[in-house]
Amino acid sequence: MTTTLAPVKAPSWALPISLFSIPLGLAGLGGGWTAAAQLLDAPAWPASVAFGAATLIFAAFTLAYLARTVRPRNGGFHVDLRHPLLGPLTAYLPVIAILLTAHYAKALGAVAPWLIWLAVAGLALNAAALFAHWLKHPLDQNALHPGYFLPVTAGAFIAAIGFVSVDQHGAAVGVFGIGIFFWLLLGAVITSRLFFGSELPLPFKPVLSILLSPPGTASVAWFAITRGAVDDLQTALGGVTLFMLLVQLFFVRDYLRLPFSTQYWVFTFPIAVLGNIGVRYSAGLRFPGWQLAGWVSLTVSSALILAIVVASLRLGARSVTSRRTG
Repeated sequence: MTTTLAPVKAPSWALPISLFSIPLGLAGLGGGWTAAAQLLDAPAWPASVAFGAATLIFAAFTLAYLARTVRPRNGGFHVDLRHPLLGPLTAYLPVIAILLTAHYAKALGAVAPWLIWLAVAGLALNAAALFAHWLKHPLDQNALHPGYFLPVTAGAFIAAIGFVSVDQHGAAVGVFGIGIFFWLLLGAVITSRLFFGSELPLPFKPVLSILLSPPGTASVAWFAITRGAVDDLQTALGGVTLFMLLVQLFFVRDYLRLPFSTQYWVFTFPIAVLGNIGVRYSAGLRFPGWQLAGWVSLTVSSALILAIVVASLRLGARSVTSRRTG
């Protein structure tokens, strides 16, 4: 039997887990500017601002989310974890923690490896709990969406980035392999659902941009593991990323039909990853004009994310004004 995927209202008992796409996108933007500072002699302050904003928002959101979670009547994390649509999004918490710890690893000193291992352990437990729940309570195929890549695919690649930041090369390669395994496994299932299941409702169209995240985060992770080398595997990952970007161009009309909302933040992390690998591929290949190409990639991705930031601030201002006048 085929069911229709219906839009899900944010639970009234907690901060919507989907809002964690905001600090994730900002951390991704910071990662792009970190690459530019290392490879294009870009100033360090944009990365510092992006990561600083991501850290503050992540801390505030986490406190608000967990404060509701600990109240028995409100449910929270454990309710989201078992939700067919929101379940994989619970991996936002450990994934963002890994990215932030990796950025501040030098400042954290000897504590950094412990924090990375702790965050990766949290991600592993989260992914294992999800995987066990899916095995015990089979999902309706139409509940599947590209967000399912987050815990065990994109999350694993981000864990590899975290391990490299604290000089844990073997662990980085190990979790990279886990990401590849689940990318192949889930990729077939999710693609089958998108091909043969019911059409995603228009409000859910932005999740299609997440199809860029597995090859994109794999590329960034492999750059970290190989210290910037463009080897055969990196070239293959670049080819997949480029193809998925071409696919995204055919969704632009659908995306533009959507009224602006916080759902647009789903776009920011894939966009940030594209800017990041644009800088890294340009620097790794060193073709004529590579610096210009790197700057163009970073500028376009930054401009798109900043446009979403500005639109979000305007949306928030209108919401505040309407409440006061109402």
